[in-house]
Amino acid sequence: MKNRVKDHRRNKGFTQEELAKLLGVSRQTIISIESGRYVPSTMLSLKISHFLGKKVEELFTLEKSDF
Repeated sequence: MKNRVKDHRRNKGFTQEELAKLLGVSRQTIISIESGRYVPSTMLSLKISHFLGKKVEELFTLEKSDF
């Protein structure tokens, strides 16, 4: 799964730490999501989309290898 969380987080002016606090997760979780090492749960994906003001589909996309 690819994601554009980092791009949209930066556009909103959030640091990784600030977004992590809003979401109730660690900064390491944000780092792992942004690097593609961790796929967030549905609940966390929805929270991220809420705080970044984007649809989930704008933040996360499946790659051919995901099918």
